[in-house]
Amino acid sequence: MAVVSKKVGEKNWVRRLWITFFLGPHLIGMLVFLVIPILASFVLSFAEWDLLTPARWLGLDNYAALLGSADFWDALKHTFYFIFGYLPLVLVLGLGLALLMNKNLRVRLVFRVAFFLPVVSAWVAVALLWKWLLNPRYGLVNWLLGLVGIEGPGWIFDPNWAMPSIILASVWKDLGFVMMILLAGLQGIAPDYYEAASLDGAAGFRMLRSITIPLLSPTIFFVVVISLVNSFQVFDQVYVMTAGGPAGSTQVLVGEIVNNAFRYSRFGYASAMSWVLFALIFIVTLVQLWLQKRMVHYQ
Repeated sequence: MAVVSKKVGEKNWVRRLWITFFLGPHLIGMLVFLVIPILASFVLSFAEWDLLTPARWLGLDNYAALLGSADFWDALKHTFYFIFGYLPLVLVLGLGLALLMNKNLRVRLVFRVAFFLPVVSAWVAVALLWKWLLNPRYGLVNWLLGLVGIEGPGWIFDPNWAMPSIILASVWKDLGFVMMILLAGLQGIAPDYYEAASLDGAAGFRMLRSITIPLLSPTIFFVVVISLVNSFQVFDQVYVMTAGGPAGSTQVLVGEIVNNAFRYSRFGYASAMSWVLFALIFIVTLVQLWLQKRMVHYQ
């Protein structure tokens, strides 16, 4: 028995060694590049630091300055403008495409690939493409509008059209992802429900409202949560297409954080703004989880 116990102990020791060998680098990377920076940013949010001089403790002054800053509230307003423009549009269009792709169309595979290609493209490439498409002087969109006698707007150079332009580009890029997730949800709905409903005389919109949407609600909820969290952190397309302009009309929260940290070297203030953004996302997520219990239906 002693020999058997010794062999089992040696095997367990070797197993733990291999686990440590494979997980160790990943855990060290998480500690160095994720956990420590997060904790450091929380501490810095109560201090003033510019990389060159020692940090100076400020207490809650950064948060007080933040709440009294017009730039912060403008960036928050622009972020919510993006969210309320982007989220309903990508959700409705994604659902429509998913319903269409769920039908037995001969070319559905081609359309699935075509709509998913922007998803796997880098945001910088997509943003540069849309920056050219929406150029008011030589862009393709205004040229096409001119063919039918419509004078196109200034798009990304017009404060009134800059954010809608970013929303349009964002919807185009993310539409394929939303479509594929919702399509997977649609294909998970048992056909028995539709067969029973058709026997009762239901069809078309009635089936969509009474069967498809309720049974698809878990998938829709997942898409809303993911899209909403990503929308709060919108930055890449804004930075490439407008850099927060014109006249600050597209400056969002993450852009304001980046400017304060790397342009003005206000790392403490930028850290405080990051934690306010985290608090906003956390609160919105809690509200969504609360709504899930009342609005999401499972088969």
